[in-house]
Amino acid sequence: MLVLGIDPGSRHTGFGVVRRSGSGQLEALDFGRFTVDAEAPLPVRLGLLVRDLEELLAEFEPTAVAIESTFLGMNPRSLIVLAQARGAILGAVGRRGIEVVEYTPAEVKSAVAGHGRAEKGQVERMVRMLLSLAEESMHEDASDALAVAICCAQRLSFETLAGGSRP
Repeated sequence: MLVLGIDPGSRHTGFGVVRRSGSGQLEALDFGRFTVDAEAPLPVRLGLLVRDLEELLAEFEPTAVAIESTFLGMNPRSLIVLAQARGAILGAVGRRGIEVVEYTPAEVKSAVAGHGRAEKGQVERMVRMLLSLAEESMHEDASDALAVAICCAQRLSFETLAGGSRP
């Protein structure tokens, strides 16, 4: 199973590609973030985001794409821009017919760190441990995206074992 995790944003969008083997082993194949010029008009930023995402989808052909659901505590303007970025991401993924799974921040933290109120640093440490990643520099956006991918890989594998209809 190959999962692309996405931490959406209008300026920085984190991504992480995780493979889960039949034995349950998790492996990070790629991670990073897409960054677009904050001064560019929103339609240009969204277009660049879609272009970069489509290249990643073509390269890895994931089984599923996991995305963190929107955090409702944001200011309204930021929330609207984030919703537009999420819409562009979902549209690009939907065009390819790939399953999209959404998780709340608490679900992601619980799956990776054991409880839904884990701090960002704790989540990053657990991501590194679960994926056997060295202490190299990693953007917070990439760490968050890998956490979303891990959550999805674990949940979808469990649902498959339990007889669910997901891959």
